[in-house]
Amino acid sequence: MRRLSFVLAGLILLSGSHALSQSVAGGRFDGKWLTKLTCPPKGSTEGYTWQFPSVIQNSDFHGERATAGEPGYLLIEGKIAENGSAKLSATGIVASRKYARGVFARKGEDYSYNIKAQFKETEGTGTRDEGLGIVGRACTFEFVKRQAPNPAGEP
Repeated sequence: MRRLSFVLAGLILLSGSHALSQSVAGGRFDGKWLTKLTCPPKGSTEGYTWQFPSVIQNSDFHGERATAGEPGYLLIEGKIAENGSAKLSATGIVASRKYARGVFARKGEDYSYNIKAQFKETEGTGTRDEGLGIVGRACTFEFVKRQAPNPAGEP
Protein backbone atom coordinates (compact mmCIF):
# COMPACT_ATOMS: atom_id res chain seq x y z
CA MET A 1 0.00 0.00 0.00
CA ARG A 2 2.83 2.36 0.90
CA ARG A 3 4.51 1.67 -2.44
CA LEU A 4 1.26 2.43 -4.27
CA SER A 5 1.05 5.79 -2.45
CA PHE A 6 4.54 6.73 -3.67
CA VAL A 7 3.67 5.74 -7.23
CA LEU A 8 0.46 7.78 -7.14
CA ALA A 9 2.27 10.78 -5.64
CA GLY A 10 4.88 10.56 -8.39
CA LEU A 11 2.23 10.43 -11.10
CA ILE A 12 0.46 13.46 -9.65
CA LEU A 13 3.73 15.41 -9.59
CA LEU A 14 4.52 14.43 -13.17
CA SER A 15 1.09 15.37 -14.47
CA GLY A 16 1.24 18.72 -12.66
CA SER A 17 4.68 19.53 -14.07
CA HIS A 18 3.48 18.57 -17.58
CA ALA A 19 0.56 21.01 -17.33
CA LEU A 20 2.92 23.68 -16.02
CA SER A 21 5.38 23.14 -18.86
CA GLN A 22 2.56 23.51 -21.40
CA SER A 23 1.40 26.82 -19.92
CA VAL A 24 4.96 28.21 -19.75
CA ALA A 25 5.78 27.07 -23.30
CA GLY A 26 3.41 29.58 -24.93
CA GLY A 27 1.60 29.31 -28.26
CA ARG A 28 2.33 26.77 -30.97
CA PHE A 29 3.59 29.46 -33.36
CA ASP A 30 5.95 31.09 -30.84
CA GLY A 31 9.47 31.82 -32.02
CA LYS A 32 11.50 34.06 -34.31
CA TRP A 33 10.15 34.65 -37.82
CA LEU A 34 11.23 36.40 -41.00
CA THR A 35 8.56 38.59 -42.62
CA LYS A 36 8.62 39.43 -46.33
CA LEU A 37 6.30 42.16 -47.59
CA THR A 38 5.86 42.58 -51.35
CA CYS A 39 3.87 45.45 -52.86
CA PRO A 40 3.72 45.37 -56.67
CA PRO A 41 3.72 48.53 -58.78
CA LYS A 42 0.30 50.09 -59.38
CA GLY A 43 -0.17 52.96 -61.80
CA SER A 44 2.62 55.47 -61.23
CA THR A 45 3.41 54.02 -57.78
CA GLU A 46 6.59 51.92 -57.69
CA GLY A 47 6.69 48.46 -56.16
CA TYR A 48 8.92 47.32 -53.33
CA THR A 49 9.88 44.31 -51.20
CA TRP A 50 10.90 44.52 -47.55
CA GLN A 51 12.23 41.75 -45.32
CA PHE A 52 12.51 42.14 -41.57
CA PRO A 53 12.59 40.04 -38.40
CA SER A 54 9.45 39.37 -36.39
CA VAL A 55 8.64 37.43 -33.26
CA ILE A 56 5.62 35.54 -32.00
CA GLN A 57 5.38 35.23 -28.23
CA ASN A 58 2.32 33.80 -26.45
CA SER A 59 0.60 33.87 -29.87
CA ASP A 60 1.17 37.67 -30.18
CA PHE A 61 2.82 38.70 -33.47
CA HIS A 62 5.24 41.65 -33.41
CA GLY A 63 7.33 42.82 -36.37
CA GLU A 64 9.19 46.09 -36.96
CA ARG A 65 11.05 47.48 -39.92
CA ALA A 66 13.38 50.50 -39.72
CA THR A 67 13.51 53.05 -36.89
CA ALA A 68 10.39 54.09 -34.97
CA GLY A 69 9.33 57.64 -35.81
CA GLU A 70 11.37 57.78 -39.05
CA PRO A 71 10.17 57.57 -42.67
CA GLY A 72 10.04 53.93 -43.80
CA TYR A 73 9.08 52.62 -40.37
CA LEU A 74 6.52 49.79 -40.23
CA LEU A 75 5.01 48.07 -37.18
CA ILE A 76 2.85 44.95 -37.48
CA GLU A 77 1.05 43.51 -34.44
CA GLY A 78 -1.79 41.13 -33.69
CA LYS A 79 -2.99 37.94 -32.06
CA ILE A 80 -2.79 34.57 -33.79
CA ALA A 81 -5.65 32.16 -33.12
CA GLU A 82 -4.98 28.52 -32.26
CA ASN A 83 -6.04 27.54 -35.83
CA GLY A 84 -3.41 29.92 -37.28
CA SER A 85 -5.76 32.65 -38.52
CA ALA A 86 -4.90 36.24 -37.67
CA LYS A 87 -5.99 39.79 -38.34
CA LEU A 88 -2.84 41.86 -37.96
CA SER A 89 -2.64 45.66 -37.78
CA ALA A 90 0.04 47.56 -39.66
CA THR A 91 1.01 51.17 -38.94
CA GLY A 92 3.84 53.02 -40.59
CA ILE A 93 5.37 56.19 -41.89
CA VAL A 94 5.60 56.91 -45.62
CA ALA A 95 9.21 56.55 -46.83
CA SER A 96 8.76 58.27 -50.19
CA ARG A 97 5.84 59.44 -52.27
CA LYS A 98 6.95 57.27 -55.19
CA TYR A 99 6.07 54.13 -53.13
CA ALA A 100 2.84 55.44 -51.55
CA ARG A 101 -0.61 55.40 -53.15
CA GLY A 102 -2.90 58.34 -52.91
CA VAL A 103 -3.04 61.93 -54.01
CA PHE A 104 -2.14 63.28 -50.58
CA ALA A 105 0.53 60.75 -49.51
CA ARG A 106 3.76 62.49 -48.59
CA LYS A 107 7.03 61.40 -47.05
CA GLY A 108 6.77 61.35 -43.27
CA GLU A 109 2.97 60.91 -43.08
CA ASP A 110 1.38 58.10 -41.08
CA TYR A 111 -0.59 55.26 -42.65
CA SER A 112 -2.30 52.10 -41.45
CA TYR A 113 -4.03 49.00 -42.79
CA ASN A 114 -5.08 45.49 -41.75
CA ILE A 115 -3.58 42.18 -42.82
CA LYS A 116 -5.52 38.93 -43.10
CA ALA A 117 -3.02 36.14 -42.37
CA GLN A 118 -2.88 32.39 -41.97
CA PHE A 119 -0.04 30.66 -40.11
CA LYS A 120 1.09 27.03 -40.16
CA GLU A 121 3.80 25.48 -37.98
CA THR A 122 6.77 26.99 -39.86
CA GLU A 123 5.28 29.32 -42.48
CA GLY A 124 2.44 31.67 -43.18
CA THR A 125 0.91 33.99 -45.76
CA GLY A 126 -1.08 37.17 -45.65
CA THR A 127 -2.72 39.85 -47.77
CA ARG A 128 -3.15 43.55 -47.18
CA ASP A 129 -6.67 44.91 -46.88
CA GLU A 130 -7.04 46.99 -50.04
CA GLY A 131 -9.85 49.10 -48.67
CA LEU A 132 -12.00 50.31 -51.53
CA GLY A 133 -9.35 49.27 -54.05
CA ILE A 134 -8.97 52.85 -55.23
CA VAL A 135 -6.14 53.80 -52.88
CA GLY A 136 -4.79 50.45 -51.70
CA ARG A 137 -2.93 47.77 -53.62
CA ALA A 138 -2.63 44.01 -53.34
CA CYS A 139 0.43 43.66 -51.10
CA THR A 140 1.30 40.15 -49.93
CA PHE A 141 3.12 38.77 -46.90
CA GLU A 142 5.22 35.65 -46.46
CA PHE A 143 6.20 34.50 -42.98
CA VAL A 144 8.94 31.92 -42.39
CA LYS A 145 9.83 30.58 -38.96
CA ARG A 146 13.53 30.64 -38.23
CA GLN A 147 14.98 27.41 -36.95
CA ALA A 148 16.68 27.53 -33.57
CA PRO A 149 20.38 26.61 -33.78
CA ASN A 150 21.24 23.09 -32.61
CA PRO A 151 23.29 22.88 -29.42
CA ALA A 152 26.88 21.79 -30.05
CA GLY A 153 27.26 18.09 -30.64
CA GLU A 154 23.61 17.37 -31.57
CA PRO A 155 22.69 16.29 -35.12
